[in-house]
Amino acid sequence: MELRQLRYFVAVAEELNFGRAAARLLIAGPSLSQQIKALERDLGVRLFDRDRRSVTLTASGQALLPGIRDLLRQADELRRSAAGLSATEPVRLGYVSWYPADLISRSSGVAQLLVDPWVMPSHTQATRVAEGSVDLAICWIETGDLAAHDLEARWIGTDRLLAVAAGPGTAPVRAKDCLLLVDSDLTTWSSWNKYAEEFAQDTGAQIVRIDDGGITGPALFEHVRRLRRPVINSPKRTPTPLPPDLVERPVVDPAPYWTWALVSRRDEARTAVRATIEALTHDVEPLTLDPGTTWLPAGDPFRAQSWSSSD
Repeated sequence: MELRQLRYFVAVAEELNFGRAAARLLIAGPSLSQQIKALERDLGVRLFDRDRRSVTLTASGQALLPGIRDLLRQADELRRSAAGLSATEPVRLGYVSWYPADLISRSSGVAQLLVDPWVMPSHTQATRVAEGSVDLAICWIETGDLAAHDLEARWIGTDRLLAVAAGPGTAPVRAKDCLLLVDSDLTTWSSWNKYAEEFAQDTGAQIVRIDDGGITGPALFEHVRRLRRPVINSPKRTPTPLPPDLVERPVVDPAPYWTWALVSRRDEARTAVRATIEALTHDVEPLTLDPGTTWLPAGDPFRAQSWSSSD
């Protein structure tokens, strides 16, 4: 016996018409009839007398109706109480370098969202979710890591990566004419290194290995000046503005994209966490990319979704 079957029973009892009850419940008539029959089997009594022209409650149905209504009211009160509790329950979220500007307002009234102050790399944040140090994380992740850590991901944002180059021109630059910096510090740059090496292999862009953390910020600017070639910038944000002697140039043939995922534990059962996931992602516009002109890693969890939606 399920609560939905009890709701179906009450609807039919009030309408005394299966067609009107089905329309009210927004389900198909045959499905409603099957669920009522299943409820009658579970209870061991007939609830309705039916013929082609009328539906009436049996004596058993009349006797059970008040108690079932009370039970459904109690269930609704329990849901409302749980919703009120979840709105004040803390949900911890970690991030790498980006989160939506309206993050807190999106979760308002759903849960008490606590943004973890420790900014950490994508692979570290994903591990923290798996281990329970945080409940959610906004990070870059591949399908293999989702399976390995028993995680799930919902798409929440995208960056189109640009090249930093010596000015003044800002014309597009082909991927194969760009450089990508790969750092020896795997603790910090493991995810970026994996992304960069796969992009270089697929497009002919050239890898340059460094050991000074110059993937972004002032050190990146020095590498651009030294190498005299466009260098594809990572999605890692930096408060340092672009110097006047350098410019950003679009990368084409193909254009590299970096996806941000909202990552959670696959077996997450807390109402506040599940409600927060829905609140943060339900109105995010679908990612739509042209597979002929854009690039995502083979293991990107949103690759099939974003490219199929553009067909």
